[in-house]
Amino acid sequence: MSLPEYRNSYDLDLAEQKDFVGSLTEIIAQAISQKAEKVPFGKPFIVGKELSYIAQAVSNGVLSGDGEFTRRCHEWLETNLVCKRALLTHSCTAALEMAALLTDIQAGDEVLMPSFTFVSTASAFVLRGAIPVFVDIRPDTLNINEELIERAITSRTKAIVAVHYAGQPCNMRVLKDICQKHELYLIEDAAQAILAKNDGQALGTIGDLGCLSFHETKNVISGEGGALLINNEKLIERAEIIWQKGTNRKAFFRGEVDKYTWVDIGSSFLPSELTAAFLYAQLEHAEHINAHRRELYLSYYSSLKPLAEKGYLSLPATINGKPENAHIFYVTCRTETERKALIDFLAGLNIAAVFHYVPLHDSPAGKRYSRVSGGLDVTNDISKRLLRLPLFSQMTSEMVERVCHAINSFFKA
Repeated sequence: MSLPEYRNSYDLDLAEQKDFVGSLTEIIAQAISQKAEKVPFGKPFIVGKELSYIAQAVSNGVLSGDGEFTRRCHEWLETNLVCKRALLTHSCTAALEMAALLTDIQAGDEVLMPSFTFVSTASAFVLRGAIPVFVDIRPDTLNINEELIERAITSRTKAIVAVHYAGQPCNMRVLKDICQKHELYLIEDAAQAILAKNDGQALGTIGDLGCLSFHETKNVISGEGGALLINNEKLIERAEIIWQKGTNRKAFFRGEVDKYTWVDIGSSFLPSELTAAFLYAQLEHAEHINAHRRELYLSYYSSLKPLAEKGYLSLPATINGKPENAHIFYVTCRTETERKALIDFLAGLNIAAVFHYVPLHDSPAGKRYSRVSGGLDVTNDISKRLLRLPLFSQMTSEMVERVCHAINSFFKA
């Protein structure tokens, strides 16, 4: 809307003055409204029958876990991801902790992983007394650099954790070969990778174990939640025992024993049926959720490509030119100072953009419990310049356009 054209405001008659003031008031109101409308970094959402399924779970009379909706989620994961066994957990952290138990991690064992990851990747193994050994990442996918792994292996190395950053796959073929050669476990931290694939195989189903997250910041959500995917058949029976607090309760329900009892270590890893009910409704729409996110991702990419071509920023690398599940869209600024300035600029326009991990090797606990293999030059550099842009399931193309317009304005200024 534009203001009516008048000679001068002091020449207006009463009717014209009212028209002028009314137009000006509307323009100001629109500007304030646009300024106040926040583009959040992320936002939890309902996509289908979440509330209906929660009510159904209550009606079923089982809320403590391992009920009908837990079983439905297990079947969905096993069928759609093609894994031998899936077990819901109350978080991806819990799934990683189960992985540490299943691989019999002991005090003094070493576990190779990137430093550019969430704390749970390391803490799950530190709880067992293990030493995380940080290996640098690739500058393109930001995943662990497979070319640096073998030089980090020692006689104490027990496992490698492949973290699929932003849902983009690690080089799993090489990692599997290394693990087979050195008789190591391969664990996938696929927290960000629901339905993403590597050579046609779902991430989380390639290593011995895979760990998924359904935290509210992920593509498919249940508030808090996760899953352990067991791909090594030798680990399935013990996984069920650990999952059930160290008891053989699952075997009892299948009629394999006449009573269940405490048979191994374990803990309370099950989510409630309310969580499983919410999650199952999301899983029913998982493909659609990812498809929408890919559209947003590609819109970001095409809109910001001219800035990248001029050298103002860098865009994420993709495998075969496409984002696997579009979990994250990030840009890499030229300097840490420029990133800070861009975050502040976007915040002033009510657009939330954030940096990502402080590398674990640079954290107080990381310095205490872990060690570094070689240099971490790429990790140190990328962590200072990477900026995550808003991307969530209820985001619209208009929101993406607004964010991109703001970023273009920043660099033009």
